[in-house]
Amino acid sequence: MDSASSDRTAPEQHLAPTVARSVKVLVVGAFGVGKTTLIGAVSEIDPLRTEERITTASVGIDPGQPNKETTTVAMDFGRITVTDEIALYLFGTPGQRRFWDLWAGLADGAVGALVMIDTRNLEDSFEVLDQLELRTKIPFAVVVNQFPDSPSYPLERVRAALDLLPETPIVECDARDRPSSVLTLITLVEHAMTFPVFQKVNA
Repeated sequence: MDSASSDRTAPEQHLAPTVARSVKVLVVGAFGVGKTTLIGAVSEIDPLRTEERITTASVGIDPGQPNKETTTVAMDFGRITVTDEIALYLFGTPGQRRFWDLWAGLADGAVGALVMIDTRNLEDSFEVLDQLELRTKIPFAVVVNQFPDSPSYPLERVRAALDLLPETPIVECDARDRPSSVLTLITLVEHAMTFPVFQKVNA
């Protein structure tokens, strides 16, 4: 699947008239893995963000992370046209455990989920994958977000550590980089197209 907009530099607010399918996709992951960053990097519209400043009230409830001053409390939203005919509507979920009950509602009508992971905190991804399978039952692809100080592992080693099925896609990206992030979304859509849920939503 070739991207029709991966090189687009200016935000495009209006949906192209050639678009025949609008596809809902979740972007999920643990706290601080880069979900807001990825959606902001790829969105061709001004992304909707529901961020609040992290305060002392979250101490002992949410995981701490150095240099992170805000957190998503409802969802992030963006849109990207990946081919002349397909536009993705991206819904980013909050990463904190206390917001996991929102996932089922956000997943309604979605054809798949992009699961972002951080190899610095790989153990947090186990709970995310468990919750995704428990609450949504939708196909997913895994993306390793490459932070500057993240340890680098072969993707097949990460696959084994996460106990992923052989057919589950796993790729790497830098969530700050638009072309890299767009390719991860295309990987997810190509995977989702092999599932009945894609045909049902787009019938």
